[in-house]
Amino acid sequence: MDISVENLVSISEANQNFSRVARLVDEKGTAIILKNNKPRYMVLSFQEYGEIQAARRKLFSDITDDVIAENMEALQGLA
Repeated sequence: MDISVENLVSISEANQNFSRVARLVDEKGTAIILKNNKPRYMVLSFQEYGEIQAARRKLFSDITDDVIAENMEALQGLA
């Protein structure tokens, strides 16, 4: 994952000025909150979160379909 320097906010600044974090998310898509100068938290829009969850569900579905197809003979033998 690429992290832009423009999206970085210290945890103390996020605590004192959360509206800046929200503005970053609106403008850049995400904000990365640093704790002890290391990326610790990511804030993203609810829409972006939904898109990520949909992609994860699709990936899981594709993987399970592949596993079932590869093992169909063994699964039919268990039935």
